[in-house]
Amino acid sequence: MRGAEAMLKIGILGGTFDPIHEGHLQIAKSARECLRLDKVIFIPAGRPWLKSSQSVTDAVHRFAMVELAIEGNPHFEVSRIEIERPGPTYTVDTLTELRRRKGDAELYLILGMDSVRDLGRWHRPERIFELCLVAAVSRPGVADISMRDLERVFPSSAGRIRMVNGPMVNTSATDIRSRAASNSTLRGVPDSVRDYIIKQELYGNG
Repeated sequence: MRGAEAMLKIGILGGTFDPIHEGHLQIAKSARECLRLDKVIFIPAGRPWLKSSQSVTDAVHRFAMVELAIEGNPHFEVSRIEIERPGPTYTVDTLTELRRRKGDAELYLILGMDSVRDLGRWHRPERIFELCLVAAVSRPGVADISMRDLERVFPSSAGRIRMVNGPMVNTSATDIRSRAASNSTLRGVPDSVRDYIIKQELYGNG
């Protein structure tokens, strides 16, 4: 058991979750077990600026699906922090607010390796490494990035990255939405999420 004086370790897993699927849940589970996190907070994006040209399902539905997916897991919770914030969603702003709320807790931003490789496009990436540690999760078909290369681009990343062996789950939200639109069997999502998609007729499902 963690001593009372030990620092709380919190994982942060953000995304559009359109919809949340088994890949997201397995990544959170792998990071929690590997890094011995006390909990993982799922944060559905409000208006993700990197996807501003894409259609994204209303946040009410995406939040509800995350709630259903993590129900019963005492180590997982979901936050409205980005949904309730007006304007574009920037990870650095979320981390700044979480740092204020969580005090001395050790924050770990959980990212797939493809997102780590794309950090140069993010808003104020250097500040992200100052606010938290980054849990870089390996993903099938995505080559690992050299930590030395990353440190050349972002000096503040030195010593701030933890590698996590990710699950071999080949599930994509794009495929799930496509299958829902064609009334095909939905795979790769918890049963509760599948039922919600069908009941709410999301993704063109009728």
